Amino acid sequence: MPFQIPENLHPDCGPVAWMLGTWRGNGRGDYPTIEPYQYGQELVFQQDGRPFLHYFARSWIVDDEGKTVRQGAQETGFLRCRPEGQVELVLTHNTGFVEIWYGTADNGKLELTTDAVARTESAKEVTAGHRLYGNVEGDLLYAYDMAAVGQPLQPHLWARLQRA
Repeated sequence: MPFQIPENLHPDCGPVAWMLGTWRGNGRGDYPTIEPYQYGQELVFQQDGRPFLHYFARSWIVDDEGKTVRQGAQETGFLRCRPEGQVELVLTHNTGFVEIWYGTADNGKLELTTDAVARTESAKEVTAGHRLYGNVEGDLLYAYDMAAVGQPLQPHLWARLQRA
């Protein structure tokens, strides 16, 4: 699907402009403390001319035929774009934790690492993360590594999404 860079895009958002819009697709999840699963997902990146993108993601667990089994995680936040491809991400999860991420964007790639994680009393322990997003053949591919519940940083989620 064709993509046009908005006329009011802040110059600092140029390295992540390719992410703007709505993306949908499927992914897989795995972790030592859970059974592997498949999921459907929708990501939305929007902007209003200021140096950030608003981000919202929702997912749903699917069976082997792709039918929805139940709703999954949601997260929302702001990808704050800085000069020369530097980025900050402030992210909130429905499961009770918030994160601050730092990273870089360049040539259709965004890479982020957590700087701080805080959680509510009822949330499971998440201590660190690493995210990699890439524009591959016009699709958005990503991988999310997580350290949680006493486990070291390791692969947790990966998906391929298409522009809606």
